[in-house]
Amino acid sequence: MRTRQVLSVLVATLAVGAATTPVAAAATPVKVLQLNLCHSGAAGCFTGDRVMAKAKEVIASVKPQVLSLNESCSGDVAPLAAAMGTVKSLFVAARRDGNPVKCKNGQDYGNAILVASALAGSAAGQSGVFTKQDSRSEKRSWGCLPAGRISACTTHLSAWDGQVALAQCKELMGRVEGYARTAPALFSGDMNLRYKGNPDVQDCNRTGFYRKGDGDLQHVFASTKFTFVKSSTVGMGGTTDHPALVVELSF
Repeated sequence: MRTRQVLSVLVATLAVGAATTPVAAAATPVKVLQLNLCHSGAAGCFTGDRVMAKAKEVIASVKPQVLSLNESCSGDVAPLAAAMGTVKSLFVAARRDGNPVKCKNGQDYGNAILVASALAGSAAGQSGVFTKQDSRSEKRSWGCLPAGRISACTTHLSAWDGQVALAQCKELMGRVEGYARTAPALFSGDMNLRYKGNPDVQDCNRTGFYRKGDGDLQHVFASTKFTFVKSSTVGMGGTTDHPALVVELSF
């Protein structure tokens, strides 16, 4: 009888222990899609609205949680957001003499960052122009959606002065490094810098971050709170002069 009682207590204890053992949460996937649309109408790579149709096709295939847009028009954001699903978005116009640069269609020209609503926070987006600029009239800028389950930023750095582009990259990295103290953080864009180039885009990196790129000018810097899964490129069918960069992460 005593043996049976001891066994009953042991079984009950094990059952309670099993019920209270925490179950590891499944990792949350985050696909980052970086696109340079060349949609202003001012550059030779412009192909009209063909690029928008291709961008929607790529979004439908990749199913990103973060979308970073460069050389876009303000009117591009809503249709691409609809292709993603429910998102929070921020468009940041490029500036010239204090006024927004315009696309040929009259809309503001600049960059945008879109984050799936399940990952985006309630905080307002943040944006600004870089302290260091090249001699051209367009002032390069950055935009961020911070303080959600993740923080995400985009930028399009100087195309005319590599050292200025690197200084701009480092300035944004400092901001994103601050976001990364509380949640996984990343920034992506057309950096106009190459890995092992002169200057080297890798010189923008800091402890606690890593970089993934398309083998050319587009890159994603992610904090090590993100686990890297894989990266790839997707052809844009000649609708712009950059491939789509896809970086898959989880946290």
